[in-house]
Amino acid sequence: MRREICRGIVGVGVVIMAAACITQEGAEGVVAAFTSKEMPDSLPAMLNESPPFLYPVDLYSEKIQGNVTLRLFVDTTGALVPESTSVASSSGYQGLDSAAIKGSERLRFAPAKKGPRAMAMPVLLPVFFRHPEGTALPGDTVLRPRVP
Repeated sequence: MRREICRGIVGVGVVIMAAACITQEGAEGVVAAFTSKEMPDSLPAMLNESPPFLYPVDLYSEKIQGNVTLRLFVDTTGALVPESTSVASSSGYQGLDSAAIKGSERLRFAPAKKGPRAMAMPVLLPVFFRHPEGTALPGDTVLRPRVP
């Protein structure tokens, strides 16, 4: 039942969602991080050796491409607060957006730092779905190898 309530709240707002799905202390941390003007010395760093996002097979076979921007919250231990994850900018394809959200569950981070102190902070993470035979999308950089 609690999981269904959390699903129904997604998209209403990070603060409301956090208050409904995590502890009071966790919610206060999310609010503090989103309202803090303190800037870290180093941003959260993704620890995964390769991106954990899987291209949906049906969209891959149709050569459908797109960009999804995820809004994430990384706490002071580097853990992703799953209840805070949302699509900040959609690809226009629900399958790509869902694949980005699903893949985010396997993300691992080193926390942001201010001096020696770990900081919790929100992160915008772009996820690019590109087919090797697809055409370049607006904003893509197409690099060609130099011909000797």
